[in-house]
Parts: sequence; structure tokens; C-alpha cells
Amino acid sequence: PSSFWNTIASSFNWTKKYDSVCVEDMVHANNRWFDGGQLNISENCIDRHLVENADKIAIHWEPNEPNEEHKNITFQNLHDEVCKVANALIALGVQKGDAVCIYMPMVPELLYAMHACARIGAVHSVVFAGFSGQSLAMRIEDCNAKVLLTAATIHRGSKAIDVVPLIKEAMCLATNLRTIVGMDMDADTTGACSIFNWNALVSGQAKICKPTVMLAEDPLFILYTSGSTGKPKGVVHTCAGYMVYAAYSFAQVFQTKNDDVFWCTADAGWITGHSYFCYGPLLNGTTTIMFEGVPNYPEANRFWQIIEKYKVSHFYTAPTAIRALMACGNEFPESFAMESLAVIGSVGEPINEEAFDWYANFVGKNKCDVVDTWWQTETGGIMLSALKNVGAAPACHAGRPLPGIVPVLLSTDGKIIHEPNTEGLLCIKNSWPSIIRTTHGDHQRCIDTYFKPFHGYYFTGDAAKMDENGFFRIIGRVDDVINVSGHRIGTAEVENAINMHLDIVESAVVGVPHEVKGQCIYAFVVLLDGHTLDQKNIQNEINKIIEERIGKLAKPDFVQIVSALPKTRSGKIMRRILRKIGENDNSNFGDTSTLLDPTVVEVIWEQRLIK
Repeated sequence: PSSFWNTIASSFNWTKKYDSVCVEDMVHANNRWFDGGQLNISENCIDRHLVENADKIAIHWEPNEPNEEHKNITFQNLHDEVCKVANALIALGVQKGDAVCIYMPMVPELLYAMHACARIGAVHSVVFAGFSGQSLAMRIEDCNAKVLLTAATIHRGSKAIDVVPLIKEAMCLATNLRTIVGMDMDADTTGACSIFNWNALVSGQAKICKPTVMLAEDPLFILYTSGSTGKPKGVVHTCAGYMVYAAYSFAQVFQTKNDDVFWCTADAGWITGHSYFCYGPLLNGTTTIMFEGVPNYPEANRFWQIIEKYKVSHFYTAPTAIRALMACGNEFPESFAMESLAVIGSVGEPINEEAFDWYANFVGKNKCDVVDTWWQTETGGIMLSALKNVGAAPACHAGRPLPGIVPVLLSTDGKIIHEPNTEGLLCIKNSWPSIIRTTHGDHQRCIDTYFKPFHGYYFTGDAAKMDENGFFRIIGRVDDVINVSGHRIGTAEVENAINMHLDIVESAVVGVPHEVKGQCIYAFVVLLDGHTLDQKNIQNEINKIIEERIGKLAKPDFVQIVSALPKTRSGKIMRRILRKIGENDNSNFGDTSTLLDPTVVEVIWEQRLIK
């Protein structure tokens, strides 16, 4: 392994070569990579491309409104704008090691801000621009950020959202916050927290800022991810290991060439946006797309228009988006040839078979490699995937491990499962460069969550199966596995079957208490627009599909038709809330302010089937 990773790492610019490749400690979560090495990730993303590719397009920025002017940002443009923002941060007193919170829409300034922090050694913490003021304040306080980079307005589809009230709420709650730099915000230095206008502060700054030399294990960013209990965890990734693995995994999975155009649709507020928008493509010198808008505005053909416009060769999106666009009709992707596409990818959750097939047929035109990827915020990069040109994985399978990754399936008592198609707990045996280093401010939580459950392994929290050819299929979170009459049934497996129903666009299943079975299955289903079915008929039809595809034991006892599912802004279904509803318990839904539409919970509760 050391020789392997040393070869991968040697292609980057190091101010000082590392003393060792890896010092592994999978018990105390004290894994160190490229120890003693010195570098700067911003230099490796930008500066090293200037010698031969200064005029190459680094970013195509597509605005929310299709008739507004887009921007083609070269590597030289990117360098100049990043340096200006970096110098502005220095002028505000930001130093190496300081945390800077970023709460911005998908505009170029967001990218500049992330790289400016990396350039001067500040630790960026990006918060999705859509979280509530309280959620923003919690993150600002937890990472002890004194500076917030933001914008007054978020344009999302037909909406222009004024976020100034949210920023002011966070300003009141986060007592450590001292400085706000906001796009289109008025300057105000009268209160305890000074507000600066972005353009006024940044526009006059110099276009040169020497990259700060960072140690390999210095933190690069903190990114918050939901926990099963308690407050979100601040996942810490470090400069060298994260850089090496983000670049490596991008290159391996997508196999881009010099003139390819890559598009990851994820917002930069999530790990996918970090690794496969902000860092991975730029480390490989690949032109990438940044899109401010949403897939269905002004029409449900926007994604396909953008692919045609920029001749996108590699497209990477989430099953949630695929299912939403599938529900809009085949005519939208059918209207575009999308001849440039070579690879289409899926990320974020297990994709159901119907959505997988639709994606391959109508978007990929049955000619593209389909890579259904599995990884986590904590892993930093893709761990399981099919690879371009290396053979397709079966539908709904995340594929095989990337070279250098050693996954195993363990039984609940920690024994390795060797039999194919047998469910187990997905763990990683050995360290890898971008493994989580800690949870900010609480290293014991990191140990307890990821390393203590199975001594010497990283525990993913996911259940999975591996077939006889070594392809992994993710079943779902361990707490999303339902035990019906002693049979363990994965939620993703049941949902995949339910979603085969021609009138259903999306579903979520949970386990609820049952006097005889221990648990039974309660399904929440969303119908296609304009489709109507009564509760009894749809349950009978779903049960028939389940019986055919899985067996009678997986048939849901309850099927509730809902207008929408409770989802976070990253598209994850909050099954915790659905379990509470299925248990007829509304005593503690937890914080619903971070949901895309909190009112959905009230409607589902009122229409619940168990009362």
C-alpha cells in the first residue's frame, strides 16, 4: 500500500516531500498520511496548471436564469480572483488555522472563497445556503468561525430568496461571529459584528497571493453531516490526504481526457460538491460546470440543455434528481441527443432499478458507462464504483472497491462474511488517505461512531451484500434495516421494488412495532403528477410486486399515499420522522427547520394510517 500511494502522491507539487506515506491507527482514529510533507492544495488545483493551461476554461458558470450571461473562467481568471479574495481575508485579520464559514449560493464567488481559504491556510466550513439561521449559527459556533462569507439573495428557480434575515438571526445567536462579508449587502460597522460589502472589499485587492505552506495533516475543511442522534458532526479532512484521494478517485472513476467537460450537480455545501466540483476536477486540470439553478426551471429540460450547450462528457447527479426528472416525462431527455456524454454517474443514496434503467436509457442513450458510486462525507471520496471502460456493474450495485480500498462485510459479532449474496455490515479494513481524521471538538465521538463498533475497522453504518463477482450492493443504513419475523429486510430493497409500480415516482419504508412480527413495514409513496389511486388498490398492487421481487415477508402492512416525503435540502429522506409517524408518536420529531419543506411533516401526520 505505501508504494502504491506513494506513486499516486508523487504527481503533485510538494514544498517538502513527506517522511512517511501512512502511519495507521484504526483503533484510536489517529491515521496520519504523508506525515512531514508540506504543500498547498490551492496551488495544486490552480497554479500548477498556469504554465501550460492558463487560458484553458476551468469553470463554465451557468446562472439560474438561462437568458442571463454565463461566465467562462480560465485557470488564470480563477487564480486572480482567488488571490483577491485571499488578500481580502488577510486584510480582515484571518490567519492560518482560523475557521471561515461560507454560506453562499452556487456563484463563482463561492468557489473563490473556498480556494482563498485553502490558499492562506484558513479552515473553510461551507454551509448549504438554505439552512435556517439557527442551523447556520450552530455551525458557526461549533467551528468557532469569526468570519462569515455570504450573499444577500439566493436565486433558486423562480424564487429570489432574501437570506439577510437568516444571516441576522445567525449573527445574534453566534456570539463568536465578528465579521460578515456579503455580496449585495450594505456595509455596517456599528454593531458587535461588522458587515462589509463583498465588491467594495475584494475588487481592489492584488491578484497575487503566495500560497501558505501547509503541513500534510493540517485541517483543510470542516463539513457538518447529520448524526443519528445529537447535533450534526463536524467532519474534519486534512490537506494532503484529502487532496491525493479526491484527485485519485476522480481520475479513476471518471477517466476524463484533456478536452472533456465534467458536471457534478451537487451544491458545494455537501461533500460531493467539495470533492467532485471544487477540488477533484481542478486537481486533474479538468473543465467543470457550476450551475446556480435547479433541474426543472424554467422547464424540466434544463439539465439536458446545459449538457448540450457545454458539450458535457461526464455527468454526475443524485437519484433524487433522476426520479424527479423521470416523473416529468421521457420527452424532455428525448429532445436532446447529448452526443457528448460518455459517462453518467449516481451519488447520494442507493438508486432504484427503474430510475437506473431510465437514466441509462433516456439520458445515457444506452451508450454511456453508468457509475453508481458509494461513499460518505467521512470517506472524503468515492470508495465503491464501476469504472469507465472497466466493465459495468449490475443495476443498483455500487460496484467494486477502488484500488487501494479494502472493504469487508462483518457479522454483528465481528466475523468476516465470505459467502456471496449474504448481508453484512460494511466496514473498511485499512486506512486510506482521505479517511476522516476527527469530529471537530469531540474526538471521542469520532472513535465511538466509526472505530469502536468493530475493533480495527472503520464502520460505515451501512448494510450491504457482495455478489459472486465482487460487486457490492448497499442495502441501507443499519438503522434502516427492518426485522420482520426474524428476517432482516433492507429499506432500499423494498423501496426499489415499490418504485417499479408505474404510478409511483418515489417511496420510503420504515419499520413500526407489530405484536406478532416484532416489526412490520409501513410504506409512504408519492404518485406521479396527475395520477390517483385509492389506498386499498395501491396496497394490493404493491404487495403483488413485492411478492414477485422479494417475497411475501417483505409486503408492507401499511401504504400511505403522500404528496411529498420529508427531505433534507441535500435530498436525503428523513426516515426518522417517518418512523415516529408510523409509531403514532408526534412527541419529538426533532428539528424540522432543516427540511426542504417542513410543512410536509404536518400533512403526513394528519393523514397517518395508525391512530
